[in-house]
Amino acid sequence: MNKNMLTGIQSTGIPHLGNILGVIIPSINIANNSKYSSYIFIADLHSLIEIKNLETIRYNTYQITAAWLAFGLNTEKSLLYRQSDVPEVTELAWYLNCFFPYQRLTLAHSFKKKMENNEKINVGVFSYPILMAADILLYNAEIIPVGKDQLQHVEIARYIANRFNKKIGKKIFVLPEAFLKKETMSIPGIDGKKMSKSKKNWIDIFSSDEILKKQIMSIHTDNKSLNEKKNPDKNYIMYLYKLLAPINRVEEMRKKYLKGGYGYLEAKIALYECIIKKFSFERKKFFSLIKKKYLLDRILDLGAKKAKNIAFKRLNNIRKILKFNPS
Repeated sequence: MNKNMLTGIQSTGIPHLGNILGVIIPSINIANNSKYSSYIFIADLHSLIEIKNLETIRYNTYQITAAWLAFGLNTEKSLLYRQSDVPEVTELAWYLNCFFPYQRLTLAHSFKKKMENNEKINVGVFSYPILMAADILLYNAEIIPVGKDQLQHVEIARYIANRFNKKIGKKIFVLPEAFLKKETMSIPGIDGKKMSKSKKNWIDIFSSDEILKKQIMSIHTDNKSLNEKKNPDKNYIMYLYKLLAPINRVEEMRKKYLKGGYGYLEAKIALYECIIKKFSFERKKFFSLIKKKYLLDRILDLGAKKAKNIAFKRLNNIRKILKFNPS
Protein backbone atom coordinates (compact mmCIF):
# COMPACT_ATOMS: atom_id res chain seq x y z
CA MET A 1 0.00 0.00 0.00
CA ASN A 2 1.33 3.44 -0.97
CA LYS A 3 2.34 5.89 1.74
CA ASN A 4 1.15 9.48 1.57
CA MET A 5 3.69 12.31 1.33
CA LEU A 6 2.73 15.96 1.76
CA THR A 7 4.62 19.20 1.74
CA GLY A 8 4.00 22.86 0.93
CA ILE A 9 5.72 26.20 0.48
CA GLN A 10 4.19 29.54 1.44
CA SER A 11 3.51 31.92 -1.43
CA THR A 12 5.56 34.70 0.17
CA GLY A 13 7.99 34.91 -2.73
CA ILE A 14 10.02 32.94 -5.22
CA PRO A 15 11.64 29.77 -3.77
CA HIS A 16 15.25 30.49 -2.79
CA LEU A 17 18.19 28.11 -2.80
CA GLY A 18 17.39 26.93 0.73
CA ASN A 19 13.83 25.99 -0.27
CA ILE A 20 15.11 24.18 -3.35
CA LEU A 21 17.79 22.12 -1.60
CA GLY A 22 15.89 21.57 1.63
CA VAL A 23 12.37 20.84 0.40
CA ILE A 24 11.76 20.95 -3.36
CA ILE A 25 14.42 18.52 -4.60
CA PRO A 26 13.96 15.95 -1.75
CA SER A 27 10.16 16.13 -2.17
CA ILE A 28 10.34 15.60 -5.92
CA ASN A 29 12.60 12.58 -5.42
CA ILE A 30 9.86 11.08 -3.23
CA ALA A 31 6.90 12.28 -5.31
CA ASN A 32 8.21 10.87 -8.58
CA ASN A 33 8.58 7.45 -6.94
CA SER A 34 5.54 5.25 -7.60
CA LYS A 35 5.62 3.95 -4.00
CA TYR A 36 4.14 7.22 -2.75
CA SER A 37 0.92 9.19 -3.17
CA SER A 38 2.09 12.77 -3.02
CA TYR A 39 0.34 16.04 -2.18
CA ILE A 40 2.23 19.25 -2.85
CA PHE A 41 0.44 22.51 -2.19
CA ILE A 42 1.10 26.22 -2.48
CA ALA A 43 0.34 27.55 1.01
CA ASP A 44 -1.43 30.76 -0.01
CA LEU A 45 -3.66 30.76 3.09
CA HIS A 46 -0.59 30.64 5.31
CA SER A 47 0.98 33.51 3.37
CA LEU A 48 -1.87 35.83 4.39
CA ILE A 49 -0.17 36.04 7.77
CA GLU A 50 2.55 38.19 6.19
CA ILE A 51 1.10 39.48 2.89
CA LYS A 52 -2.21 41.27 2.52
CA ASN A 53 -1.95 42.08 -1.19
CA LEU A 54 -3.80 39.26 -2.95
CA GLU A 55 -2.26 40.04 -6.35
CA THR A 56 1.18 39.58 -4.81
CA ILE A 57 0.13 36.22 -3.36
CA ARG A 58 -1.27 35.20 -6.74
CA TYR A 59 1.96 36.10 -8.56
CA ASN A 60 4.08 34.36 -5.92
CA THR A 61 1.91 31.27 -6.40
CA TYR A 62 2.78 31.19 -10.09
CA GLN A 63 6.49 31.51 -9.29
CA ILE A 64 6.41 28.62 -6.82
CA THR A 65 4.41 26.45 -9.22
CA ALA A 66 6.87 27.16 -12.03
CA ALA A 67 9.77 26.27 -9.72
CA TRP A 68 8.27 22.88 -8.79
CA LEU A 69 7.70 22.09 -12.46
CA ALA A 70 11.12 23.37 -13.52
CA PHE A 71 12.76 20.91 -11.15
CA GLY A 72 10.85 18.01 -12.66
CA LEU A 73 7.78 17.38 -10.53
CA ASN A 74 5.67 14.81 -12.37
CA THR A 75 2.07 15.96 -11.98
CA GLU A 76 0.87 12.62 -13.37
CA LYS A 77 2.15 11.00 -10.17
CA SER A 78 1.37 13.71 -7.63
CA LEU A 79 -1.13 16.47 -6.90
CA LEU A 80 0.00 20.08 -7.13
CA TYR A 81 -2.62 22.54 -5.91
CA ARG A 82 -3.39 25.82 -4.15
CA GLN A 83 -4.21 25.44 -0.46
CA SER A 84 -7.10 27.91 -0.80
CA ASP A 85 -8.76 25.75 -3.47
CA VAL A 86 -9.44 23.06 -0.84
CA PRO A 87 -11.49 24.88 1.86
CA GLU A 88 -12.06 21.60 3.70
CA VAL A 89 -8.68 22.21 5.32
CA THR A 90 -10.01 25.26 7.19
CA GLU A 91 -12.99 23.31 8.55
CA LEU A 92 -10.69 20.58 9.80
CA ALA A 93 -8.43 23.24 11.34
CA TRP A 94 -11.38 24.43 13.44
CA TYR A 95 -12.05 20.92 14.75
CA LEU A 96 -8.36 20.54 15.62
CA ASN A 97 -8.35 23.95 17.35
CA CYS A 98 -11.04 22.67 19.69
CA PHE A 99 -8.95 19.64 20.68
CA PHE A 100 -5.64 21.44 21.23
CA PRO A 101 -4.65 23.13 24.53
CA TYR A 102 -4.04 26.87 24.30
CA GLN A 103 -1.03 26.85 26.62
CA ARG A 104 0.82 24.31 24.49
CA LEU A 105 0.33 26.43 21.37
CA THR A 106 1.97 29.42 23.10
CA LEU A 107 5.19 27.37 23.07
CA ALA A 108 5.35 27.26 19.26
CA HIS A 109 8.73 28.64 18.13
CA SER A 110 7.25 30.81 15.37
CA PHE A 111 4.89 32.52 17.83
CA LYS A 112 7.46 32.92 20.61
CA LYS A 113 10.03 34.41 18.24
CA LYS A 114 7.64 37.11 17.04
CA MET A 115 6.62 37.86 20.63
CA GLU A 116 10.26 38.22 21.67
CA ASN A 117 10.90 40.57 18.74
CA ASN A 118 7.85 42.67 19.68
CA GLU A 119 6.41 42.17 16.21
CA LYS A 120 2.79 42.87 15.42
CA ILE A 121 1.01 39.53 15.75
CA ASN A 122 -2.29 38.52 14.20
CA VAL A 123 -4.30 35.45 15.20
CA GLY A 124 -3.03 33.67 12.09
CA VAL A 125 0.50 33.69 13.51
CA PHE A 126 -0.73 32.01 16.69
CA SER A 127 -2.88 29.37 14.98
CA TYR A 128 -0.47 28.72 12.09
CA PRO A 129 0.63 25.30 13.47
CA ILE A 130 -3.01 24.14 13.64
CA LEU A 131 -3.67 24.98 9.99
CA MET A 132 -0.46 23.19 9.09
CA ALA A 133 -1.61 20.17 11.09
CA ALA A 134 -4.90 20.25 9.16
CA ASP A 135 -2.98 20.31 5.86
CA ILE A 136 -1.17 17.16 6.94
CA LEU A 137 -3.95 15.22 8.69
CA LEU A 138 -6.61 15.87 6.04
CA TYR A 139 -4.77 13.50 3.69
CA ASN A 140 -3.42 11.10 6.32
CA ALA A 141 0.07 12.13 5.25
CA GLU A 142 2.79 10.01 6.82
CA ILE A 143 5.92 11.58 5.30
CA ILE A 144 6.45 15.33 5.61
CA PRO A 145 9.58 16.78 3.94
CA VAL A 146 10.45 19.93 5.91
CA GLY A 147 13.30 22.18 6.86
CA LYS A 148 14.68 22.27 10.40
CA ASP A 149 12.49 25.24 11.35
CA GLN A 150 9.32 23.25 10.63
CA LEU A 151 10.15 20.21 12.76
CA GLN A 152 8.17 21.46 15.74
CA HIS A 153 5.09 21.95 13.58
CA VAL A 154 5.19 18.32 12.48
CA GLU A 155 5.51 17.35 16.13
CA ILE A 156 2.42 19.44 16.89
CA ALA A 157 0.55 17.61 14.12
CA ARG A 158 1.61 14.27 15.66
CA TYR A 159 0.54 15.40 19.13
CA ILE A 160 -2.89 16.61 18.02
CA ALA A 161 -3.49 13.50 15.87
CA ASN A 162 -2.75 11.27 18.83
CA ARG A 163 -4.83 13.43 21.20
CA PHE A 164 -7.78 13.48 18.78
CA ASN A 165 -7.64 9.71 18.31
CA LYS A 166 -7.65 9.12 22.08
CA LYS A 167 -10.48 11.57 22.75
CA ILE A 168 -12.68 10.04 20.06
CA GLY A 169 -11.63 6.48 20.83
CA LYS A 170 -10.81 5.65 17.22
CA LYS A 171 -7.69 5.78 15.04
CA ILE A 172 -8.87 8.59 12.76
CA PHE A 173 -5.48 10.07 11.94
CA VAL A 174 -2.13 8.43 11.26
CA LEU A 175 0.88 9.98 13.00
CA PRO A 176 3.03 11.93 10.52
CA GLU A 177 6.82 11.74 10.44
CA ALA A 178 9.13 14.60 9.44
CA PHE A 179 11.53 13.83 6.63
CA LEU A 180 14.66 15.91 6.31
CA LYS A 181 18.17 15.40 5.03
CA LYS A 182 20.81 16.35 7.59
CA GLU A 183 23.01 18.20 5.11
CA THR A 184 20.19 20.39 3.76
CA MET A 185 17.92 20.82 6.78
CA SER A 186 19.24 24.35 7.41
CA ILE A 187 20.86 26.15 4.49
CA PRO A 188 22.86 29.27 5.42
CA GLY A 189 22.08 32.55 3.70
CA ILE A 190 24.58 35.20 2.66
CA ASP A 191 24.93 36.30 6.31
CA GLY A 192 25.45 32.80 7.66
CA LYS A 193 22.06 32.65 9.33
CA LYS A 194 19.36 30.32 8.02
CA MET A 195 18.37 31.38 4.51
CA SER A 196 15.01 33.11 4.76
CA LYS A 197 12.87 35.59 2.87
CA SER A 198 12.11 37.43 6.11
CA LYS A 199 15.85 37.92 6.75
CA LYS A 200 16.41 38.97 3.11
CA ASN A 201 19.56 36.87 3.05
CA TRP A 202 18.56 34.48 0.30
CA ILE A 203 20.17 33.36 -2.96
CA ASP A 204 17.67 33.42 -5.82
CA ILE A 205 18.74 31.08 -8.61
CA PHE A 206 15.83 32.32 -10.74
CA SER A 207 17.04 35.92 -10.78
CA SER A 208 19.10 37.42 -13.60
CA ASP A 209 22.78 36.46 -13.87
CA GLU A 210 23.73 39.94 -12.66
CA ILE A 211 21.54 39.84 -9.53
CA LEU A 212 22.53 36.25 -8.72
CA LYS A 213 26.21 37.17 -8.94
CA LYS A 214 25.65 40.22 -6.72
CA GLN A 215 23.94 38.03 -4.09
CA ILE A 216 26.81 35.53 -4.07
CA MET A 217 29.40 38.28 -3.88
CA SER A 218 27.58 39.51 -0.74
CA ILE A 219 28.22 36.28 1.21
CA HIS A 220 29.82 37.17 4.53
CA THR A 221 33.41 36.03 5.16
CA ASP A 222 36.13 36.70 7.71
CA ASN A 223 38.95 39.21 7.13
CA LYS A 224 41.68 36.77 6.17
CA SER A 225 43.89 37.95 3.34
CA LEU A 226 44.46 36.23 0.01
CA ASN A 227 47.64 34.49 1.17
CA GLU A 228 46.38 33.28 4.54
CA LYS A 229 45.19 29.70 5.04
CA LYS A 230 41.45 29.37 5.56
CA ASN A 231 39.22 26.89 7.38
CA PRO A 232 36.96 25.17 4.81
CA ASP A 233 34.76 23.76 7.59
CA LYS A 234 33.80 27.21 8.88
CA ASN A 235 32.98 29.03 5.68
CA TYR A 236 29.58 29.65 4.10
CA ILE A 237 30.90 29.70 0.54
CA MET A 238 32.44 26.27 1.01
CA TYR A 239 29.31 24.95 2.73
CA LEU A 240 27.14 25.83 -0.27
CA TYR A 241 29.75 24.74 -2.81
CA LYS A 242 29.94 21.33 -1.14
CA LEU A 243 26.18 20.87 -1.63
CA LEU A 244 26.26 21.77 -5.30
CA ALA A 245 29.59 20.94 -6.90
CA PRO A 246 31.03 17.55 -7.97
CA ILE A 247 33.16 15.86 -5.29
CA ASN A 248 36.44 16.43 -7.15
CA ARG A 249 35.74 20.17 -7.45
CA VAL A 250 34.89 20.36 -3.76
CA GLU A 251 38.15 18.66 -2.87
CA GLU A 252 40.07 21.09 -5.09
CA MET A 253 38.56 24.09 -3.34
CA ARG A 254 39.19 22.52 0.06
CA LYS A 255 42.90 22.08 -0.72
CA LYS A 256 43.15 25.68 -1.93
CA TYR A 257 41.61 26.92 1.33
CA LEU A 258 44.08 24.94 3.41
CA LYS A 259 47.11 25.89 1.30
CA GLY A 260 46.52 29.63 1.17
CA GLY A 261 46.96 31.94 -1.78
CA TYR A 262 43.29 31.52 -2.59
CA GLY A 263 40.90 34.38 -1.93
CA TYR A 264 37.23 34.49 -1.08
CA LEU A 265 36.55 36.40 -4.31
CA GLU A 266 37.79 33.42 -6.33
CA ALA A 267 35.70 31.06 -4.19
CA LYS A 268 32.58 33.17 -4.75
CA ILE A 269 33.15 33.22 -8.50
CA ALA A 270 33.51 29.42 -8.43
CA LEU A 271 30.21 29.12 -6.51
CA TYR A 272 28.45 31.46 -8.94
CA GLU A 273 29.69 29.51 -11.97
CA CYS A 274 28.70 26.24 -10.29
CA ILE A 275 25.11 27.45 -9.72
CA ILE A 276 24.79 28.78 -13.27
CA LYS A 277 25.99 25.48 -14.72
CA LYS A 278 24.14 23.15 -12.32
CA PHE A 279 20.77 24.84 -12.69
CA SER A 280 20.96 26.01 -16.31
CA PHE A 281 18.14 23.69 -17.45
CA GLU A 282 15.88 24.53 -14.48
CA ARG A 283 16.43 28.27 -14.91
CA LYS A 284 15.59 28.13 -18.61
CA LYS A 285 12.47 26.05 -17.94
CA PHE A 286 11.34 28.37 -15.14
CA PHE A 287 11.65 31.48 -17.32
CA SER A 288 9.59 29.74 -20.00
CA LEU A 289 6.87 28.50 -17.62
CA ILE A 290 6.37 31.79 -15.79
CA LYS A 291 5.21 33.29 -19.10
CA LYS A 292 2.53 30.60 -19.45
CA LYS A 293 0.20 31.36 -16.57
CA TYR A 294 -2.70 29.68 -18.38
CA LEU A 295 -0.73 26.42 -18.24
CA LEU A 296 0.14 26.89 -14.56
CA ASP A 297 -3.55 27.58 -13.78
CA ARG A 298 -4.59 24.44 -15.64
CA ILE A 299 -2.15 22.28 -13.66
CA LEU A 300 -3.15 23.84 -10.33
CA ASP A 301 -6.89 23.58 -11.08
CA LEU A 302 -6.59 19.92 -12.04
CA GLY A 303 -4.57 19.16 -8.90
CA ALA A 304 -7.10 21.03 -6.75
CA LYS A 305 -10.02 19.14 -8.25
CA LYS A 306 -8.45 15.80 -7.37
CA ALA A 307 -7.27 16.97 -3.93
CA LYS A 308 -10.68 18.44 -3.12
CA ASN A 309 -12.42 15.19 -4.02
CA ILE A 310 -10.19 13.28 -1.61
CA ALA A 311 -10.50 15.98 1.07
CA PHE A 312 -14.31 16.11 0.79
CA LYS A 313 -14.67 12.36 1.40
CA ARG A 314 -12.15 12.44 4.23
CA LEU A 315 -13.80 15.38 5.96
CA ASN A 316 -17.24 13.85 5.52
CA ASN A 317 -16.04 10.81 7.43
CA ILE A 318 -14.70 13.04 10.22
CA ARG A 319 -18.04 14.88 10.37
CA LYS A 320 -19.83 11.56 10.84
CA ILE A 321 -17.47 10.57 13.64
CA LEU A 322 -18.08 13.94 15.35
CA LYS A 323 -21.86 13.47 14.91
CA PHE A 324 -22.22 16.43 12.55
CA ASN A 325 -24.42 16.05 9.48
CA PRO A 326 -22.28 14.99 6.52
CA SER A 327 -22.68 16.85 3.23
